[in-house]
Amino acid sequence: MTLVYILIATFLVSIISFIGALTLFLKEKLLNKILLILVAFSAGALIGGAFLHLIPEAIEEAGLDEGGILKIFLYLLLGFCIFFVLEQFINWHHHHAASHPEITSFSYLILVSDGVHNFIDGFIIAASFVIALPVGIVTVLAVALHEIPQELGDFGVLIYGGFKKSKALFLNFLTGLIAVFGGIAGFFLSERIGDSIVFLLPFAAGNFIYIACSDLIPEIKNKETSKKSLLYFFVFLLGISLMLLLRFI
Repeated sequence: MTLVYILIATFLVSIISFIGALTLFLKEKLLNKILLILVAFSAGALIGGAFLHLIPEAIEEAGLDEGGILKIFLYLLLGFCIFFVLEQFINWHHHHAASHPEITSFSYLILVSDGVHNFIDGFIIAASFVIALPVGIVTVLAVALHEIPQELGDFGVLIYGGFKKSKALFLNFLTGLIAVFGGIAGFFLSERIGDSIVFLLPFAAGNFIYIACSDLIPEIKNKETSKKSLLYFFVFLLGISLMLLLRFI
């Protein structure tokens, strides 16, 4: 029965990726105006998610000894560096391939990063249901609250990066479904893997930090009037603030 709860919970969480469908009701002109606002919000949510959620949770789970903390930051650097190499590969592939040259590399990075994050969420949900049903329900609610702002921002980034709205929605949902596979893996492997899963948290944090700092923040600075720059910075801070608020829920 526990596996059934896990499957239902992770599927419900994956449906949150459809929150981007709200933008389908917006006119193209209005959507184009708010895309950079969504990019700024996504950058803030990624930075906030990395520094206020993933890294602290990893440190808490790994213990406070120096060796454990060092491993946390090594995995963070690994996640950062792997996404640096991955983006270079994607850029090289775009340069040598004629298919979809108009789609930016950071759009693909968002999908990969979101997939990793959703797998971790699924694994955590599974582990919580294995502990107890009430713990699982609370965890699902917490994950859902965290996912809503991030998925909305990610969808905006995919549109800004060149994907059509329908395709962005579909791809976002596919990455959301990875939470289900994370839940299944968590159910069958939680006892065998033990604390090793904790090192996926800083790895994902490294992904988030790279995407936000290397790709999203450059898109919202030094390109508009000072008034719009202040707006984007405010929305960026809003993304961070929301993640800070969710830390206490």
